Amino acid sequence: MQSESARGTSTAEARYRIDAPNSRPRAIKVIALDSISEAVVKKLAQDRWAHASFLTTLSAPPRGKKFSMSGWLGDLAGHTKSLIDEIDSADLVVMIASAGENAEAATIIGEACSLKRVMTTALVIAPATASDAALSRTLSALRPWALMLVVAAAEEYIADMLVALRA
Repeated sequence: MQSESARGTSTAEARYRIDAPNSRPRAIKVIALDSISEAVVKKLAQDRWAHASFLTTLSAPPRGKKFSMSGWLGDLAGHTKSLIDEIDSADLVVMIASAGENAEAATIIGEACSLKRVMTTALVIAPATASDAALSRTLSALRPWALMLVVAAAEEYIADMLVALRA
């Protein structure tokens, strides 16, 4: 009688094998939403990341005013990037914001990610000096657009979260 192991490796069973790898590398876009988080993102980008690219909002959308989709997202060298192209090549978008700062860009990024069915995560830098009202404003802007929302008391936690997300 043939063992299960021997039968599972037989030529007859080989036709059921999938010869492709069981997973593909992640493509993660990390986007700073304000000037404080931009400094954090620039510092993070200096480390070695296997599957992450780092972006920033060159000019945040003004609160309550008309806004154009072009010319506001860029790489860390300051070159303008297309939000749709960046999302098309991503399977996770991580938005980083600072408590009390303008996080309105999360709406545009979140809507685009929803349309393209790309997962979103938001990481909020909220040091102990941040007021509850400031944190609440930022969370309100991010909550509708983030499948996972994490508040970090220190910048170091952001790096740890990116490692956990396999960036």
